[in-house]
Amino acid sequence: MKTITVNVSEPVYAEFQRFAIDQDRPTSEIIREAMEYYRQTKIHPVRSLRNSRPASVKAVLKPWAGRGELLDDMFEAHARD
Repeated sequence: MKTITVNVSEPVYAEFQRFAIDQDRPTSEIIREAMEYYRQTKIHPVRSLRNSRPASVKAVLKPWAGRGELLDDMFEAHARD
């Protein structure tokens, strides 16, 4: 594990200390957890398909005949792999 020095305001550090005491955990562990949360949500966020915008494919290659055809296409693609 890498040791680092971070400058924070006294009130912020005191709040982390109080929270750590309430949780019966070391302050350093709480700060590491906060850094990991930041990394996961800001640096490497998980993208959801629900939040994704559709990509433009320009033109329809062939009309969709229904759910059965979609499943057939998926199984055929899987069988080729």
